[in-house]
Amino acid sequence: MNWDDVRLFLAVARTGQILAASRRLGINHATLGRRITALEADMQVQLLIRRTTGCELTPEGHALYASAERMETEMLAMQAATGSTDAAIAGTVRIGAPDGFGVAVLAPRLGELMQRHSQLKLQLVPVPRSFSLSQREADIAITIERPQQGRLISAKLTDYTLGLYASRDYLKHRTPPQTVDDLRDHARIGYVEDLIFSPSLNFTGEVMRNWDAGFEISSAIGQVHAVRAGAGIAILHDYIARDDESLERILPDISIRRSYWTTYHESMRDLPRIRTVIAFLREIVREESVSFTPGGEA
Repeated sequence: MNWDDVRLFLAVARTGQILAASRRLGINHATLGRRITALEADMQVQLLIRRTTGCELTPEGHALYASAERMETEMLAMQAATGSTDAAIAGTVRIGAPDGFGVAVLAPRLGELMQRHSQLKLQLVPVPRSFSLSQREADIAITIERPQQGRLISAKLTDYTLGLYASRDYLKHRTPPQTVDDLRDHARIGYVEDLIFSPSLNFTGEVMRNWDAGFEISSAIGQVHAVRAGAGIAILHDYIARDDESLERILPDISIRRSYWTTYHESMRDLPRIRTVIAFLREIVREESVSFTPGGEA
């Protein structure tokens, strides 16, 4: 069995589409389809049921998928042990992150890491509601909760705080709230409730029992822009909003604390490119610790 063909099969199995897998692999989708067909002919079994909407694994495909993941893990471990790859911190690392942290913190800083390692390629992607590290949808994920299942390695990256903010222009025309009950007289911004994929994102429940936002946005950065534009009051990340001169912190005694975690698959434990990126993420939060938590306690 050709390992390269198995590697291509893994990509299709994980994405569920030959076209999507070909884009990620950087090869022509017709070529990828032919390689999968050749693998099926070599094994004399059907691995995929191909439909216009995507591909579904057959029972034989599921069996190969499990075996192929073990092969991939062993291959990565062998490469790391022998130093046959990553000697110069090379290759691609895909980082999945919440949009607030990804856009406000990582996007402006990751270029520094690429300048240090010219053969390193970085991909920054948003963490969606359903996300699988085991299927290699990202190499490193930054999450707001520590994953409890899977062969994953997790560590706390930093704590961070959130608070109530309104734009200065908004407050010019309204009496600033002095108590939580006063918030009921103001326009409120929050997340789209049925799209909150983690209890940790239910910030509003820690402020008032019924936030009842008139404007719901499923994006931390989107909420910041809405508050800046005077649409209302929202609970924003302090590391994003604290230094924004157009915003004002209200009810400063109310502070919500959360954590970010770094997580990656255990098969990548010894890869220098993974260790390098993790170390850089920790470097960022050390340098900007004052932004994340009062007193700079990361």
